Amino acid sequence: MQEWIYAAQKLIDYIENHICEKPSLSEISGHVGYSPCYCSEQFHRLAGMTIREYVYRRRLAMAAEDLRDTGSSIVDIALKYGFSDQSTFTRAFKYAYGCAPSEYRKKPRPLPLTCRKMLLEPFSNKNDGGLSMSISKPYVRVEYIPAHRYLGVYRESETEKGRIWPRHDCDLACGIISSLNDRDLDLVCTRFTAGWAHENGERRYFFGAGVKTDYSSDIPEGFELRGTFPGSYYIVFCHQPFDYLTENAEVMKRVDEMAWNFDPKLLGFEWNEDECQDYQRHYPEVLGYQVLRPVRKIV
Repeated sequence: MQEWIYAAQKLIDYIENHICEKPSLSEISGHVGYSPCYCSEQFHRLAGMTIREYVYRRRLAMAAEDLRDTGSSIVDIALKYGFSDQSTFTRAFKYAYGCAPSEYRKKPRPLPLTCRKMLLEPFSNKNDGGLSMSISKPYVRVEYIPAHRYLGVYRESETEKGRIWPRHDCDLACGIISSLNDRDLDLVCTRFTAGWAHENGERRYFFGAGVKTDYSSDIPEGFELRGTFPGSYYIVFCHQPFDYLTENAEVMKRVDEMAWNFDPKLLGFEWNEDECQDYQRHYPEVLGYQVLRPVRKIV
């Protein structure tokens, strides 16, 4: 089964790289060395949708991003992503997202876009705790994040589009965050920033994105808009970029252990978690892994 999961991920990579070329099922399955029938059956079992449906949803999602971020004409975008004409594209877009492409371009709003699927899960790392050549010791730095608000999923709920919950593997939440306009985001917190809110003496996990203090766009169903959180220094517990599949568990373990057992007085601070949230940045191959805890200077 592990062999097939690798094949399915390879299949997804092929689709992503050839999405505008309208590859047939035979071409897609031939790329991974399995029959079209077997590919269809196994992909549906793992991804919860057919290959054809996945390709269709990804084309619509990419088209939405082009509408939001480029000046290409609607007809050119429609043809680019395999629709026969603008009318066909408009009907498909409106059925999927509840608005016409022209409406979305004029006023982008959160949409449940389908993100690129990731079927491979990290391997459990059961080493003896010693440092390897690729996994280094976490390090600490201090960062200032200005005042911002946070648009996130704080609790599990049922929405019109399906169940949503504050976890990284929630396709619906990821799709909605992907659709947000960069002009509305407070990217010092990064897109797809998770974290922990302190409620009734407990840390509760959430997932979403930091947004500007004047954010005025729609609040998607299942999301909450919290803040304004004041500008604050944060102690950032970091690990450099790493291999997600083989090193994720060990890297997160080491950073988390340092973050939740650190004495901020060593740096002349005290925790500021009564005013601000803790954050988590998880971009393994690009940024690495970080836990951010807010602090104030000791006077």
